[in-house]
Amino acid sequence: MTRTTPVILVTGIDAAAMEAATVGLQFDLPQAAVMRHSLDVAAQTLTRRVSDLGGLVESEQMDLDHACVSCALREDIVPTLERLAAAGRWGAIIAHLPVSAEALQVCRVIAMDRRIAPHVRISAVVHALDGTTAYDDLLGDDLLVERGAHTSEDDTRGLAEAHCALVEYADAIVAIGDLDEPDTHLVQAIARPTALLARDACALDPAGLTGDLHQHARTERWVDVVRRGTLPPLESEHVWRLDLRSPRPLHPGRLLDGIEALGGGPRRSRGCFWLPTRPGSICAWDGAGGQLSIGTASPWGRSTPLTRIVVTGVDDEREALVDAFQRALLTETEQIDRGLYWEVAHDGLEPWLGRISRAA
Repeated sequence: MTRTTPVILVTGIDAAAMEAATVGLQFDLPQAAVMRHSLDVAAQTLTRRVSDLGGLVESEQMDLDHACVSCALREDIVPTLERLAAAGRWGAIIAHLPVSAEALQVCRVIAMDRRIAPHVRISAVVHALDGTTAYDDLLGDDLLVERGAHTSEDDTRGLAEAHCALVEYADAIVAIGDLDEPDTHLVQAIARPTALLARDACALDPAGLTGDLHQHARTERWVDVVRRGTLPPLESEHVWRLDLRSPRPLHPGRLLDGIEALGGGPRRSRGCFWLPTRPGSICAWDGAGGQLSIGTASPWGRSTPLTRIVVTGVDDEREALVDAFQRALLTETEQIDRGLYWEVAHDGLEPWLGRISRAA
């Protein structure tokens, strides 16, 4: 049986918070190596540094044809993890990913084919955040590029969208700096229910981080575009959650008319929807901080189509949001008169979902 080395992935959108968490983890795990990757988008370079408590082990800067996380993963991050793990020199590896890079990309590559990195076992995903700016970072309208946290020249993601996704995927969240009660509730509402929340990296159990804290299938279910199970209860006077769901599709015209009401505001929203103009496609909904991304995820296949958007917020617009959702749904009369599968050439959503490939 192949011997594996536990790997802790560190993510974040704030470089200082990530570094503080990484250093804390390194001192708690003296037998570990630390692998740091950083991207310079303008110079199109990837820098890798490997160190342990004995000092710097290696340092290399590489030119990338297209400076982005996908290139970094393919060309160096996963291969280096496997090389370090296979060496058997360290009891664990702490992998400090590029700022705003998603751990899910690493986890999926390794889980997809164990032959890619047979000596690597992802044991934990730790997300580091700045507690003093948590609210703005999770629900604000800044772009990654405005913070210098983008991963490629065409990375137009909102900072909140990227940050929320990282929190949702994490097994443990480390808050660097003060995190007040409302912001604590916000982080906990967005995170997976079983995720740990610590005030600094030293508060995390080293044995847990190198054990089986990360369970890939469980994590994938939580971040899946299509979620069919019940959500855990949310008890907070500071944060609310709406589970907007229906077996009916959204009306493409009314979706466009009401998309600002549905996707705007200081909220995190994600999920899936379907359209009578594209009945075979799962449409993904991913929004945060008033910015929204929609796109085609995959075919429904044999599964039953579902419209379900889960919204977490802190404002006073819950009732208006429910009303906007109900207005966007296909009505019973429309279903009877026109059916659930429309023969159309255009539906107005081509800029986001692409051309309608076939008539239903």
